[in-house]
Amino acid sequence: MYADDDTIREILQDMGDTWAVVGLSTNRSRAAYGVAEVLKRFGKRVVPVHPKAEPVHGEQGYASLADIPFPVDVVDVFVNSELAGAVADEAVAAGAKAVWFQLGVIDEQAYDRTRAAGLAMVMDRCPAIEIPRLSPLR
Repeated sequence: MYADDDTIREILQDMGDTWAVVGLSTNRSRAAYGVAEVLKRFGKRVVPVHPKAEPVHGEQGYASLADIPFPVDVVDVFVNSELAGAVADEAVAAGAKAVWFQLGVIDEQAYDRTRAAGLAMVMDRCPAIEIPRLSPLR
């Protein structure tokens, strides 16, 4: 409902390869850690965004999207739905091209705001599932 295959494919193939993953930490048991591994395997640069700002998967971490000193193409959101709207707004302010809310992350108003701002948006989906489903990507 909140993403069609064309939008998903466009984000994965055409929107750029720098993905800020909000909620990514060194905790290997969290879904964000494994999804980030999949994104890297498919050629994406994964930038961790977490209050601890710790390095993950060999990439420097940042406490917020605003702290990242280079352009980010896609913001992948692994926070709960109550916090996701604020992250989407930060992604718009940071100049991202797309926002991706992970499985179970739903905020319809944020979806509408983000799309109205001109960004591509996917909600309640996982790129680690969509990449193999829509392969070959390259």
